[in-house]
Amino acid sequence: MTVIESPRTPARRAPRRGVNLEKWGWIWMRASGVLLVVLIFGHLYVNLVDGEGVKAIDFGFVAGKWASPFWQVWDLLILWLALIHGANGMRTIINDYTSPGAVQKVLKGALLLATVVLLVLGTLVIFTFDPCPAGSPAELLPSFCTA
Repeated sequence: MTVIESPRTPARRAPRRGVNLEKWGWIWMRASGVLLVVLIFGHLYVNLVDGEGVKAIDFGFVAGKWASPFWQVWDLLILWLALIHGANGMRTIINDYTSPGAVQKVLKGALLLATVVLLVLGTLVIFTFDPCPAGSPAELLPSFCTA
């Protein structure tokens, strides 16, 4: 006589050792998603509602905002959370639609490279942004810069 186990019976597997990266990726997506909602709505409120709307957003607006370390960190958090959140989502899509092997490794490598490059460049832009660089011709500087 053949016995069929109940569908709710947990599968018998060998105990796993080490860190469960898929579980932590799942947790990351939920936590970063909640933080991103708060950060992005704060960003939109300050940039669009609290001020004069879209017409006020220009080079000078960004320069004034990034003069404050608070807004630099705020925008840095949005950049890092959004890029890593998106990269983790793309990693999941790559896992779902490709078979383990060379193609999957190349796609994940390209994704990792693109993510790291964008994080480094974005971070450099936020922290090295200088609207009034020394030695620039006065006619090329914004009106709020003293030549």
